[in-house]
Amino acid sequence: MEVSAGMGAKVLERFPAGSPRGSWPAEEYAAQRRAEGESATVVMDLKSDAFLVVVPAGDDD
Repeated sequence: MEVSAGMGAKVLERFPAGSPRGSWPAEEYAAQRRAEGESATVVMDLKSDAFLVVVPAGDDD
C-alpha cells in the first residue's frame, strides 16, 4: 500500500533495517524503480527502524 510520508514524498515500499549483512533489499528495489523511470530514493525512518523507498509526491503515474 502506498502512503504519504513527510517532506512531500510518497512511500512505495518499506524494508526492515535488520537485513542480513551484505543484503540491500531497499537499494535493489529503488534501483529497479529508477530503471523504470521513477526517481526513487532510499531513506531511513529511525522511528520505525526501517528503510523506505520514496518518490517525490508529484510523481503520480
